[in-house]
Amino acid sequence: MTPFRTAIEVAAGIRRGELSARDLTEQLFARIDASTVNAVIATCRDFALEAASEADRAVARGDDVGPLHGVPMTVKDAFAVQGLPTTWGEPAFAGCVAEEDAAVVARLRAAGAIVVGKSNVHHLLADFGRTDNPLHGRTLNPRDPTRTPGGSSGGAAAALADGLTYLEYGSDLAGSIRIPAAYCGVYGLKPTPGTVPLRGFQPPGPPAPLAREFPSAVGPLARSAADLRLALEVTGGPLRPARRSRLEDFRVGVVLDDPACPVTGEVGAVLSDAVDALARAGVRIRAGWPADVDPIAQAEAFGFQVELFFASQEGREPAGTAAQERRRAALTAAWERYFADVDVFLCPTVFTTAPAHDDRHRYEDQVYWIAQASLPGLPAVSAPVGGARPAGLQVVGPAHEDATAITFAELAADVVGGFVPPGEGSSRVLDR
Repeated sequence: MTPFRTAIEVAAGIRRGELSARDLTEQLFARIDASTVNAVIATCRDFALEAASEADRAVARGDDVGPLHGVPMTVKDAFAVQGLPTTWGEPAFAGCVAEEDAAVVARLRAAGAIVVGKSNVHHLLADFGRTDNPLHGRTLNPRDPTRTPGGSSGGAAAALADGLTYLEYGSDLAGSIRIPAAYCGVYGLKPTPGTVPLRGFQPPGPPAPLAREFPSAVGPLARSAADLRLALEVTGGPLRPARRSRLEDFRVGVVLDDPACPVTGEVGAVLSDAVDALARAGVRIRAGWPADVDPIAQAEAFGFQVELFFASQEGREPAGTAAQERRRAALTAAWERYFADVDVFLCPTVFTTAPAHDDRHRYEDQVYWIAQASLPGLPAVSAPVGGARPAGLQVVGPAHEDATAITFAELAADVVGGFVPPGEGSSRVLDR
């Protein structure tokens, strides 16, 4: 029973009686115990094993089961999971045990998933370049322990890459799903903001709705794009159909580099090869930024939106908010016009592959490329390209058309490759 199967494959095997949810869960706990990357920091073993046994009994009885029936998985430590601490990596929260599930967790359980534990986060989710905190320590990248897995959902991405879970759920304010997905070589989706409810995604304390939700979003990480779709449907509801069902029918915009945040030679080569392979497969490529979109201005405006998000939690409104909101509206409209003639937009997720651990800086430049989707509120998938030392190809879709971005990433995997387990191959792009 390979630990690197997709959630959909595992769920199908359980439904057919070919796989045992109990056996899979036991094997997952054994891998968690043996892992040295420090990705999973809390587990509920007895509860999970009994839930897995009941999942097997339900299949034996012929019960109707959900799409994730019996699939063991973990979630980011920022979500409340009944019976487990919600710590956000803060020692003061170490004993704060959740009394009820976050909305995301409740919906995953309703679909049959078995939440076996929680993955590590950066302290208070305050860094997108690394995952480290004074309570649970540092998470390592399974592909190279001397390198960062990204943050703040670094534990989630590392757990998937290391075969410690079959599905994960994280959060993305400033790239906290997409950057770790890129560094660890897995898939990560920032949905259109508002698609998935945020209830139960907060530090311990009395429930309090966010004063401002945009641009924060919660979404899945997985080892396949198809798993992203299923997880989003389970937690966010039915999706609009994808615009296209065949790879060669997609109209694709592309920007692979920018003077304001140049990609490394390694990332540039991998992504260029990927786009060349897509063109050979019949994908219609349009190079260049959308009209009326200045990527530097967009990145700067996104920085203000992040500031505004945190200020709103404190009941403040920074100077210039009205002007910045008009700016965001104009850029959002420019992207809407662009997607009238283009189905998805491709760009780097981040300008480099996973860098070495370095406590001296916060990797600020990593936000430049993710800002291009985040400011206008667009869904974006980080898809792994490049095999053993992956780069992230960011697939940006039209607002509220998450399935279009996911479907492109799913179909593109046949051409550019997808998830590769650590140590199993280094080919950059499949030849066609």
